[in-house]
Amino acid sequence: MIDNITRPTVLEVNLDNFKYNIEQIKKFLKPETVLMPVIKAEGYGTYINKRLDIINDFDIVAVAIVDEGVELRKIGYKKDIFILNQPCITEIDKIIENDLSVGLCSNEFLEEAKKKNSKLRVHIEIETGMGRTGVDLENLDSFIEKIKENSNIKVEGVYTHLSSADEDFEYTRIQLEKFEKGVEKVKENFDIKYVHSLASNGIINFKEYQHNLVRPGIIMYGYESGNGIKEKIDLKPVATLKSKITFLKEVEENTSISYGRRYITKRKSKIATVPIGYADGLRRVLSNVGEVIINNQKAPIVGSICMDSFMVDVTDLENVNIGDDVYIWDNKNITLEEIAKKCDTINYEILSTIGKRVPRKFIEN
Repeated sequence: MIDNITRPTVLEVNLDNFKYNIEQIKKFLKPETVLMPVIKAEGYGTYINKRLDIINDFDIVAVAIVDEGVELRKIGYKKDIFILNQPCITEIDKIIENDLSVGLCSNEFLEEAKKKNSKLRVHIEIETGMGRTGVDLENLDSFIEKIKENSNIKVEGVYTHLSSADEDFEYTRIQLEKFEKGVEKVKENFDIKYVHSLASNGIINFKEYQHNLVRPGIIMYGYESGNGIKEKIDLKPVATLKSKITFLKEVEENTSISYGRRYITKRKSKIATVPIGYADGLRRVLSNVGEVIINNQKAPIVGSICMDSFMVDVTDLENVNIGDDVYIWDNKNITLEEIAKKCDTINYEILSTIGKRVPRKFIEN
C-alpha cells in the first residue's frame, strides 16, 4: 500500500463493495454463526488485510501462514487470528509470542509443543478427503489422547477442508459426514469454541451442514468461487486493475513489436505502450491473445508482454491519447474470470499474484 501514488498502474479496491459482499454472505448464515474472513495472501491481493478499520469489524480472521498473523498483530489487530494450515515446529515460539491460534494435525508439532512453558491454542484439523493435511478418522482417537497428555495444548476448535464443494456434491457430502463423526469424537474430549468446514462454495451450497463458524474467501472480494455461484449470491467485484498509455507511435506495415518478433504489423498501425508487465502479475500467456479496455473500447495486446510493460494495437480506436486509462480488467467489459480462462487458470491465482510494486488505491462510492 502506497500513500503517495505516482505510478500510473494501480489496483483500485472498492471498500464499499467489500462491505456489500459481507452483507450478502451473512444472508446465508444462521444467527449464531461467526463469519471468519480469510484474508491470506495479502487479502487475495487486495491489501484489505492492511486496513485495520475494515478487519476490526470481525472477532476472528484467518490467514494461511504464521508470518501473516504476525503482520496483523503489528498493524494493531488485537482479536483472534487463526492460521489455517499446520505450521512448522520452528514457528512455535512466534505463534505463542503473537497469541495466534493454529490448525493442528502433526504429531511432531505436538511433541515440540511439550517443551514450551506457554499455552498453544489450536483447532484440530480432520482429513475427510482433501488429501492435503489433517488427521485421518482412524487415527483421531490416538491423536486426541496425545493432545490430552500435553498440558500446553488448548483445543479451541475442529475443522476440515472441502475439496470440491463447487462441483462434486456427492463427494462433498461424504466429506461432511466424515467430519460430523470427527466432531463428535472431539466434543467428547474437549470443550471447543468453534466448529467449521464451510468456505466460499460450502457456505452457498451446503448451508445445512453449517456449524458455528464459516470461512468465506474469494466471494468476499466479489468473485466467483465456482461455476454458478454468482447465480446464487449477488456479489460486487472489489478490484479493478488499470494503467495508462505512456507512449504512442505510428509504425509501418511489417514492423516487429516486442521481444522475439512474435507480432508483425500487417498494416500501418498505431501502437500504445502500457507500463505494467509480467513482474507485476500480468501473465505472458496473454501476449497476442489478451485484450484491454481503452475509452470503453477493446483493443488487442500485441507482441510479447515484457517484464515492465506491454503494447496494444489502438489503430481502430477513436481519439486515443497519452494518459488515457487502460483497464486490464474492469469487471464489466473484461472480467477477472475471462482473463483467468485465457491464462488457463482460476481467478484466485490472477488476483492474488498481482505484484507488490502495483500500488493499491482504496476507494469508496
